[in-house]
Amino acid sequence: MSPEIEPLAIVREKLDQAVDVLQEKDVDLWITFARETAQVRDPCIFLLLGFDVTWQSALLVSKSGERIAIVGRYDAENVRNINGYQQVIGYDQSIREPLLEQINRLNPRSIALNYSQNDPSADGLTHGMFRLLANILGGTEYATRFVSAEDVIAALRGRKTHAEVNRIRAAIGATEGILREVEALVKPGMVEREIAQFVHRTVDERGLGVAWEESLCPLVVAGPDGTFGHRIPGDFVTQLGALLQIDFGVEREGFVADLQRTMYFCLPGEKEPPEEVQKGWAVARAALEAGRAALKPGARGWEVDAVARQTIVDAGYPEYMHAFGHHIGRNAHDGSTVLGPKWERYGNSIEGVIEEGNVFAIELGLYVDGYGYLGCEEDVLVTANGAEYLSEVQEDIWLINCD
Repeated sequence: MSPEIEPLAIVREKLDQAVDVLQEKDVDLWITFARETAQVRDPCIFLLLGFDVTWQSALLVSKSGERIAIVGRYDAENVRNINGYQQVIGYDQSIREPLLEQINRLNPRSIALNYSQNDPSADGLTHGMFRLLANILGGTEYATRFVSAEDVIAALRGRKTHAEVNRIRAAIGATEGILREVEALVKPGMVEREIAQFVHRTVDERGLGVAWEESLCPLVVAGPDGTFGHRIPGDFVTQLGALLQIDFGVEREGFVADLQRTMYFCLPGEKEPPEEVQKGWAVARAALEAGRAALKPGARGWEVDAVARQTIVDAGYPEYMHAFGHHIGRNAHDGSTVLGPKWERYGNSIEGVIEEGNVFAIELGLYVDGYGYLGCEEDVLVTANGAEYLSEVQEDIWLINCD
Protein backbone atom coordinates (compact mmCIF):
# COMPACT_ATOMS: atom_id res chain seq x y z
CA MET A 1 0.00 0.00 0.00
CA SER A 2 1.35 3.37 -0.96
CA PRO A 3 2.05 5.56 2.09
CA GLU A 4 1.25 8.77 0.22
CA ILE A 5 -1.73 10.94 -0.87
CA GLU A 6 -2.98 11.22 2.69
CA PRO A 7 -4.09 7.65 3.35
CA LEU A 8 -4.59 8.49 7.03
CA ALA A 9 -7.39 10.85 6.02
CA ILE A 10 -9.26 7.82 4.69
CA VAL A 11 -8.64 5.97 7.97
CA ARG A 12 -10.15 8.89 9.89
CA GLU A 13 -13.14 8.87 7.55
CA LYS A 14 -13.68 5.15 8.11
CA LEU A 15 -13.37 5.50 11.89
CA ASP A 16 -16.06 8.19 11.85
CA GLN A 17 -18.16 6.03 9.56
CA ALA A 18 -17.70 3.04 11.90
CA VAL A 19 -19.37 4.91 14.75
CA ASP A 20 -22.38 5.66 12.53
CA VAL A 21 -22.59 2.00 11.51
CA LEU A 22 -22.46 0.79 15.13
CA GLN A 23 -25.29 3.15 16.02
CA GLU A 24 -27.30 1.95 13.03
CA LYS A 25 -26.72 -1.73 13.87
CA ASP A 26 -27.16 -1.13 17.63
CA VAL A 27 -23.83 -2.72 18.50
CA ASP A 28 -22.16 -1.26 21.59
CA LEU A 29 -18.53 -2.11 20.93
CA TRP A 30 -16.45 -3.42 18.03
CA ILE A 31 -13.03 -4.88 18.77
CA THR A 32 -10.44 -5.74 16.14
CA PHE A 33 -8.01 -7.95 18.06
CA ALA A 34 -4.84 -8.69 16.11
CA ARG A 35 -1.40 -10.18 16.49
CA GLU A 36 1.78 -9.33 14.56
CA THR A 37 0.29 -8.37 11.22
CA ALA A 38 3.35 -9.03 9.07
CA GLN A 39 2.53 -12.72 9.54
CA VAL A 40 -1.25 -12.83 9.99
CA ARG A 41 -3.19 -9.70 9.00
CA ASP A 42 -6.81 -9.06 9.81
CA PRO A 43 -8.35 -7.41 6.71
CA CYS A 44 -9.69 -4.62 8.96
CA ILE A 45 -6.22 -3.47 10.04
CA PHE A 46 -5.65 -1.28 6.97
CA LEU A 47 -9.24 -0.06 7.26
CA LEU A 48 -8.70 1.16 10.83
CA LEU A 49 -4.95 1.89 10.93
CA GLY A 50 -3.42 1.96 7.46
CA PHE A 51 -0.23 0.14 8.52
CA ASP A 52 1.03 -2.97 10.29
CA VAL A 53 1.46 -3.53 14.02
CA THR A 54 4.03 -5.69 15.77
CA TRP A 55 2.53 -6.78 19.10
CA GLN A 56 -0.94 -7.92 20.10
CA SER A 57 -3.24 -4.97 19.49
CA ALA A 58 -6.87 -4.11 20.20
CA LEU A 59 -8.70 -1.43 18.24
CA LEU A 60 -11.91 -0.50 20.02
CA VAL A 61 -14.70 1.51 18.40
CA SER A 62 -17.69 2.30 20.59
CA LYS A 63 -21.24 3.21 19.64
CA SER A 64 -20.77 6.24 21.89
CA GLY A 65 -18.14 7.57 19.50
CA GLU A 66 -15.03 6.63 21.47
CA ARG A 67 -12.11 5.14 19.56
CA ILE A 68 -9.38 3.51 21.63
CA ALA A 69 -6.22 1.80 20.39
CA ILE A 70 -4.30 -0.47 22.72
CA VAL A 71 -0.99 -1.31 21.04
CA GLY A 72 2.60 -2.14 21.82
CA ARG A 73 4.78 0.71 23.06
CA TYR A 74 6.67 1.00 19.77
CA ASP A 75 3.51 1.21 17.66
CA ALA A 76 1.86 3.88 19.79
CA GLU A 77 3.38 6.95 18.11
CA ASN A 78 2.31 5.77 14.65
CA VAL A 79 -1.24 5.34 15.89
CA ARG A 80 -1.29 8.76 17.56
CA ASN A 81 -0.27 10.33 14.25
CA ILE A 82 -3.53 9.12 12.69
CA ASN A 83 -5.43 11.62 14.87
CA GLY A 84 -8.39 9.29 14.72
CA TYR A 85 -8.25 7.69 18.18
CA GLN A 86 -9.12 9.65 21.32
CA GLN A 87 -6.99 7.30 23.40
CA VAL A 88 -3.83 5.50 22.34
CA ILE A 89 -2.60 3.24 25.11
CA GLY A 90 0.86 1.72 24.78
CA TYR A 91 1.79 -1.32 26.84
CA ASP A 92 4.93 -3.35 27.53
CA GLN A 93 4.35 -6.69 29.21
CA SER A 94 0.70 -7.56 28.60
CA ILE A 95 -2.35 -6.23 26.82
CA ARG A 96 -4.61 -7.87 29.40
CA GLU A 97 -4.87 -5.12 32.02
CA PRO A 98 -5.47 -2.10 29.74
CA LEU A 99 -7.95 -4.07 27.62
CA LEU A 100 -9.92 -5.22 30.66
CA GLU A 101 -9.91 -1.72 32.09
CA GLN A 102 -11.38 -0.19 28.93
CA ILE A 103 -14.02 -2.89 28.46
CA ASN A 104 -15.09 -2.57 32.09
CA ARG A 105 -15.33 1.20 31.72
CA LEU A 106 -17.40 0.99 28.53
CA ASN A 107 -19.57 -1.85 29.90
CA PRO A 108 -20.87 -2.98 26.48
CA ARG A 109 -24.01 -5.10 26.14
CA SER A 110 -22.64 -6.52 22.87
CA ILE A 111 -19.07 -6.94 21.65
CA ALA A 112 -18.64 -7.45 17.89
CA LEU A 113 -15.63 -9.53 16.88
CA ASN A 114 -14.18 -10.24 13.43
CA TYR A 115 -15.47 -13.73 12.71
CA SER A 116 -17.79 -14.78 9.92
CA GLN A 117 -18.83 -17.90 8.01
CA ASN A 118 -19.81 -15.88 4.95
CA ASP A 119 -17.42 -12.97 4.46
CA PRO A 120 -13.63 -13.46 4.41
CA SER A 121 -13.12 -9.73 4.96
CA ALA A 122 -14.95 -10.07 8.28
CA ASP A 123 -13.17 -13.25 9.38
CA GLY A 124 -9.79 -11.88 10.46
CA LEU A 125 -9.86 -12.99 14.11
CA THR A 126 -7.82 -16.17 14.33
CA HIS A 127 -8.91 -19.04 16.53
CA GLY A 128 -5.87 -18.53 18.71
CA MET A 129 -6.60 -14.83 19.24
CA PHE A 130 -10.25 -15.62 19.98
CA ARG A 131 -9.16 -18.04 22.69
CA LEU A 132 -6.76 -15.46 24.09
CA LEU A 133 -9.52 -12.85 24.27
CA ALA A 134 -11.92 -15.36 25.84
CA ASN A 135 -9.24 -16.10 28.43
CA ILE A 136 -8.72 -12.39 29.17
CA LEU A 137 -12.46 -11.92 29.66
CA GLY A 138 -12.97 -15.27 31.40
CA GLY A 139 -14.92 -14.93 34.63
CA THR A 140 -16.58 -11.71 33.43
CA GLU A 141 -20.03 -11.31 31.94
CA TYR A 142 -18.44 -9.91 28.75
CA ALA A 143 -17.33 -13.35 27.59
CA THR A 144 -20.98 -14.17 26.84
CA ARG A 145 -21.64 -10.99 24.85
CA PHE A 146 -19.67 -11.74 21.68
CA VAL A 147 -21.41 -11.31 18.33
CA SER A 148 -20.12 -11.44 14.77
CA ALA A 149 -18.99 -8.09 13.35
CA GLU A 150 -19.79 -9.17 9.78
CA ASP A 151 -22.72 -6.76 9.37
CA VAL A 152 -20.65 -3.87 10.72
CA ILE A 153 -17.68 -4.68 8.50
CA ALA A 154 -19.84 -5.28 5.43
CA ALA A 155 -21.37 -1.82 5.77
CA LEU A 156 -18.04 -0.14 6.52
CA ARG A 157 -16.17 -1.75 3.64
CA GLY A 158 -19.09 -1.52 1.23
CA ARG A 159 -20.05 2.13 1.69
CA LYS A 160 -17.18 3.80 -0.12
CA THR A 161 -16.37 7.39 0.77
CA HIS A 162 -15.72 10.02 -1.87
CA ALA A 163 -11.97 9.70 -1.31
CA GLU A 164 -12.12 5.92 -1.70
CA VAL A 165 -14.10 6.19 -4.94
CA ASN A 166 -11.54 8.66 -6.31
CA ARG A 167 -8.71 6.24 -5.61
CA ILE A 168 -10.62 3.41 -7.28
CA ARG A 169 -11.17 5.66 -10.30
CA ALA A 170 -7.43 6.31 -10.47
CA ALA A 171 -6.69 2.57 -10.37
CA ILE A 172 -9.23 1.98 -13.12
CA GLY A 173 -7.64 4.66 -15.30
CA ALA A 174 -4.19 3.14 -14.87
CA THR A 175 -5.56 -0.32 -15.68
CA GLU A 176 -7.30 0.89 -18.82
CA GLY A 177 -4.12 2.55 -20.04
CA ILE A 178 -2.11 -0.66 -19.72
CA LEU A 179 -4.83 -2.71 -21.41
CA ARG A 180 -4.74 -0.33 -24.38
CA GLU A 181 -0.98 -0.85 -24.57
CA VAL A 182 -1.58 -4.60 -24.64
CA GLU A 183 -4.00 -4.06 -27.52
CA ALA A 184 -1.27 -2.23 -29.45
CA LEU A 185 1.34 -4.88 -28.62
CA VAL A 186 -0.35 -8.21 -29.28
CA LYS A 187 -0.01 -10.07 -32.54
CA PRO A 188 -0.62 -13.60 -33.79
CA GLY A 189 1.84 -16.17 -32.50
CA MET A 190 2.37 -14.69 -29.03
CA VAL A 191 1.95 -17.01 -26.08
CA GLU A 192 -0.08 -16.07 -23.03
CA ARG A 193 3.03 -15.90 -20.87
CA GLU A 194 4.61 -13.23 -23.08
CA ILE A 195 1.58 -11.01 -22.72
CA ALA A 196 1.57 -11.42 -18.93
CA GLN A 197 5.29 -10.61 -18.77
CA PHE A 198 4.73 -7.40 -20.72
CA VAL A 199 1.99 -6.39 -18.29
CA HIS A 200 4.22 -7.10 -15.28
CA ARG A 201 7.09 -5.05 -16.71
CA THR A 202 4.76 -2.14 -17.41
CA VAL A 203 3.27 -2.29 -13.92
CA ASP A 204 6.75 -2.31 -12.35
CA GLU A 205 7.99 0.58 -14.50
CA ARG A 206 5.08 2.72 -13.32
CA GLY A 207 5.52 1.94 -9.65
CA LEU A 208 2.15 0.21 -9.45
CA GLY A 209 1.05 -3.12 -8.04
CA VAL A 210 -1.35 -5.76 -9.27
CA ALA A 211 -4.83 -6.25 -7.89
CA TRP A 212 -4.43 -9.92 -6.96
CA GLU A 213 -1.74 -12.61 -6.91
CA GLU A 214 0.94 -11.64 -9.43
CA SER A 215 1.21 -15.05 -11.10
CA LEU A 216 -2.53 -14.83 -11.88
CA CYS A 217 -2.77 -11.12 -12.67
CA PRO A 218 -3.31 -10.77 -15.55
CA LEU A 219 -5.32 -13.83 -16.48
CA VAL A 220 -4.87 -14.47 -20.20
CA VAL A 221 -6.97 -16.77 -22.40
CA ALA A 222 -5.63 -17.16 -25.95
CA GLY A 223 -7.52 -18.88 -28.74
CA PRO A 224 -9.94 -21.79 -28.72
CA ASP A 225 -7.67 -23.98 -26.59
CA GLY A 226 -7.14 -21.52 -23.75
CA THR A 227 -9.31 -22.13 -20.69
CA PHE A 228 -10.99 -19.43 -18.63
CA GLY A 229 -10.47 -19.29 -14.89
CA HIS A 230 -7.78 -18.74 -12.28
CA ARG A 231 -5.08 -20.28 -14.47
CA ILE A 232 -1.49 -19.07 -14.68
CA PRO A 233 -0.85 -17.79 -18.24
CA GLY A 234 0.89 -20.53 -20.19
CA ASP A 235 1.80 -21.60 -23.73
CA PHE A 236 -1.53 -21.20 -25.51
CA VAL A 237 -0.93 -19.10 -28.63
CA THR A 238 -2.79 -16.11 -30.06
CA GLN A 239 -4.11 -17.01 -33.50
CA LEU A 240 -5.63 -15.41 -36.56
CA GLY A 241 -9.37 -15.99 -36.52
CA ALA A 242 -9.49 -16.42 -32.75
CA LEU A 243 -10.17 -14.51 -29.54
CA LEU A 244 -7.90 -13.20 -26.80
CA GLN A 245 -9.34 -12.37 -23.38
CA ILE A 246 -7.51 -10.60 -20.54
CA ASP A 247 -8.63 -10.15 -16.91
CA PHE A 248 -6.48 -7.57 -15.12
CA GLY A 249 -6.35 -4.78 -12.56
CA VAL A 250 -3.69 -2.61 -10.97
CA GLU A 251 -3.26 -1.62 -7.34
CA ARG A 252 -2.63 2.11 -7.04
CA GLU A 253 -2.36 4.02 -3.76
CA GLY A 254 -3.98 1.19 -1.84
CA PHE A 255 -7.00 0.62 -4.11
CA VAL A 256 -7.60 -1.64 -7.08
CA ALA A 257 -9.45 -2.10 -10.36
CA ASP A 258 -10.72 -5.30 -11.99
CA LEU A 259 -11.51 -5.33 -15.72
CA GLN A 260 -11.73 -7.76 -18.63
CA ARG A 261 -11.08 -6.95 -22.26
CA THR A 262 -11.72 -9.16 -25.29
CA MET A 263 -9.91 -8.97 -28.66
CA TYR A 264 -10.25 -10.73 -32.00
CA PHE A 265 -7.43 -11.41 -34.50
CA CYS A 266 -8.84 -10.93 -37.98
CA LEU A 267 -8.12 -13.29 -40.81
CA PRO A 268 -6.82 -11.73 -44.05
CA GLY A 269 -9.62 -9.77 -45.64
CA GLU A 270 -11.85 -9.72 -42.56
CA LYS A 271 -13.28 -6.39 -41.45
CA GLU A 272 -15.17 -7.71 -38.41
CA PRO A 273 -15.45 -10.87 -36.34
CA PRO A 274 -17.47 -13.82 -37.63
CA GLU A 275 -21.20 -13.86 -37.01
CA GLU A 276 -20.95 -16.45 -34.21
CA VAL A 277 -18.50 -14.23 -32.31
CA GLN A 278 -20.59 -11.13 -32.80
CA LYS A 279 -23.69 -12.95 -31.59
CA GLY A 280 -21.90 -14.20 -28.46
CA TRP A 281 -20.59 -10.71 -27.73
CA ALA A 282 -24.03 -9.16 -28.15
CA VAL A 283 -25.53 -11.67 -25.71
CA ALA A 284 -22.75 -11.14 -23.14
CA ARG A 285 -23.09 -7.36 -23.37
CA ALA A 286 -26.89 -7.58 -23.06
CA ALA A 287 -26.56 -9.77 -19.97
CA LEU A 288 -24.06 -7.38 -18.39
CA GLU A 289 -26.39 -4.46 -19.02
CA ALA A 290 -29.38 -6.37 -17.67
CA GLY A 291 -27.48 -7.12 -14.47
CA ARG A 292 -26.33 -3.50 -14.18
CA ALA A 293 -29.92 -2.30 -14.56
CA ALA A 294 -30.92 -4.53 -11.63
CA LEU A 295 -28.02 -3.31 -9.48
CA LYS A 296 -29.64 -0.60 -7.40
CA PRO A 297 -30.10 0.18 -3.72
CA GLY A 298 -32.42 -2.26 -1.99
CA ALA A 299 -31.83 -5.21 -4.33
CA ARG A 300 -30.29 -8.39 -2.94
CA GLY A 301 -27.15 -9.90 -4.41
CA TRP A 302 -28.82 -13.04 -5.78
CA GLU A 303 -31.56 -11.01 -7.45
CA VAL A 304 -29.02 -9.06 -9.50
CA ASP A 305 -27.17 -12.22 -10.52
CA ALA A 306 -30.41 -13.95 -11.54
CA VAL A 307 -31.27 -11.25 -14.08
CA ALA A 308 -27.88 -11.42 -15.82
CA ARG A 309 -27.73 -15.23 -15.63
CA GLN A 310 -31.19 -15.68 -17.14
CA THR A 311 -30.28 -13.42 -20.05
CA ILE A 312 -27.38 -15.74 -20.96
CA VAL A 313 -29.46 -18.91 -20.57
CA ASP A 314 -32.42 -17.54 -22.52
CA ALA A 315 -30.08 -16.86 -25.44
CA GLY A 316 -29.10 -20.54 -25.52
CA TYR A 317 -25.69 -20.37 -23.82
CA PRO A 318 -24.63 -22.27 -20.69
CA GLU A 319 -24.75 -20.28 -17.46
CA TYR A 320 -21.41 -19.01 -16.18
CA MET A 321 -20.02 -20.93 -13.19
CA HIS A 322 -19.23 -17.96 -10.96
CA ALA A 323 -20.91 -14.92 -9.42
CA PHE A 324 -21.96 -11.97 -11.56
CA GLY A 325 -20.22 -9.45 -9.34
CA HIS A 326 -18.20 -8.64 -6.25
CA HIS A 327 -17.16 -5.56 -4.32
CA ILE A 328 -13.83 -3.95 -5.17
CA GLY A 329 -11.86 -1.44 -3.13
CA ARG A 330 -8.76 -2.26 -1.16
CA ASN A 331 -8.94 -5.75 -2.68
CA ALA A 332 -10.25 -7.18 -5.93
CA HIS A 333 -12.70 -9.18 -3.81
CA ASP A 334 -13.50 -6.66 -1.10
CA GLY A 335 -15.94 -8.67 0.99
CA SER A 336 -19.56 -7.91 1.85
CA THR A 337 -22.41 -8.70 -0.58
CA VAL A 338 -21.73 -11.05 -3.49
CA LEU A 339 -23.83 -10.79 -6.65
CA GLY A 340 -24.10 -14.54 -6.99
CA PRO A 341 -26.53 -17.44 -7.35
CA LYS A 342 -28.07 -19.44 -4.53
CA TRP A 343 -25.24 -21.93 -4.38
CA GLU A 344 -24.02 -23.32 -1.06
CA ARG A 345 -20.48 -22.07 -1.60
CA TYR A 346 -21.66 -18.44 -1.41
CA GLY A 347 -23.39 -18.92 1.95
CA ASN A 348 -25.46 -15.92 3.03
CA SER A 349 -23.26 -13.41 1.19
CA ILE A 350 -25.77 -13.32 -1.69
CA GLU A 351 -28.53 -12.16 0.67
CA GLY A 352 -26.80 -8.85 1.27
CA VAL A 353 -28.68 -5.70 0.29
CA ILE A 354 -27.13 -3.36 -2.27
CA GLU A 355 -26.41 0.11 -0.89
CA GLU A 356 -25.55 3.49 -2.32
CA GLY A 357 -21.79 3.93 -2.36
CA ASN A 358 -21.02 0.28 -3.14
CA VAL A 359 -18.45 -0.31 -5.89
CA PHE A 360 -18.70 -3.58 -7.81
CA ALA A 361 -16.88 -5.37 -10.58
CA ILE A 362 -19.61 -6.96 -12.70
CA GLU A 363 -18.55 -9.78 -15.02
CA LEU A 364 -19.65 -12.68 -17.15
CA GLY A 365 -18.65 -14.44 -20.33
CA LEU A 366 -19.14 -17.37 -22.65
CA TYR A 367 -17.26 -19.63 -25.05
CA VAL A 368 -17.70 -19.45 -28.79
CA ASP A 369 -16.79 -22.83 -30.28
CA GLY A 370 -13.71 -22.68 -32.45
CA TYR A 371 -12.84 -19.12 -31.42
CA GLY A 372 -12.33 -19.05 -27.68
CA TYR A 373 -13.62 -17.23 -24.63
CA LEU A 374 -15.08 -13.74 -24.61
CA GLY A 375 -15.56 -11.94 -21.33
CA CYS A 376 -17.13 -8.68 -20.22
CA GLU A 377 -16.15 -7.03 -16.95
CA GLU A 378 -16.57 -3.42 -15.87
CA ASP A 379 -16.41 -1.51 -12.59
CA VAL A 380 -19.49 0.39 -11.39
CA LEU A 381 -20.56 2.68 -8.57
CA VAL A 382 -24.01 2.25 -7.04
CA THR A 383 -25.84 5.58 -6.75
CA ALA A 384 -29.33 6.46 -5.59
CA ASN A 385 -30.48 6.04 -9.19
CA GLY A 386 -28.67 2.79 -10.01
CA ALA A 387 -25.21 1.65 -11.07
CA GLU A 388 -23.03 4.01 -13.12
CA TYR A 389 -19.87 2.97 -14.90
CA LEU A 390 -16.53 4.02 -13.45
CA SER A 391 -14.65 2.33 -16.29
CA GLU A 392 -14.67 3.18 -19.99
CA VAL A 393 -17.06 0.51 -21.23
CA GLN A 394 -15.90 -1.92 -23.90
CA GLU A 395 -18.84 -1.63 -26.26
CA ASP A 396 -17.26 -3.70 -29.05
CA ILE A 397 -14.62 -6.39 -29.37
CA TRP A 398 -11.20 -4.86 -29.97
CA LEU A 399 -10.06 -5.85 -33.48
CA ILE A 400 -6.44 -6.74 -34.17
CA ASN A 401 -5.04 -6.58 -37.77
CA CYS A 402 -8.45 -5.98 -39.36
CA ASP A 403 -8.64 -4.28 -42.77
